[in-house]
Amino acid sequence: MQRVCFLLKVRQDRLEEYRERHAAVWPEMLDALSATGWHNYSLFLREDGLLVGYLETEDFAAAQAAMAETDVNARWQAEMAEFFEALDGAKPDEAMKPLTEVFHLA
Repeated sequence: MQRVCFLLKVRQDRLEEYRERHAAVWPEMLDALSATGWHNYSLFLREDGLLVGYLETEDFAAAQAAMAETDVNARWQAEMAEFFEALDGAKPDEAMKPLTEVFHLA
């Protein structure tokens, strides 16, 4: 299983609404994530907007590609894009660049 961690930056003025949106993720989005191989997926948000994401998957590129093919993901990404800084025209899920793992306690 591949462990993936990534960073994004939520706009300071949208932190509360970002939390609210993730307290009520659409059921069809949750189903799509599970069906496309996203497991043990967590998001952690710091007060300055730093967002740390973590997930486990067999193949991150394949999981991203499978999600990109779903209608629900296209709708979710379109709604969530305005919450982030420095996407440079990318959708939030396209801006998720995995960090290099340097240590893991098994």
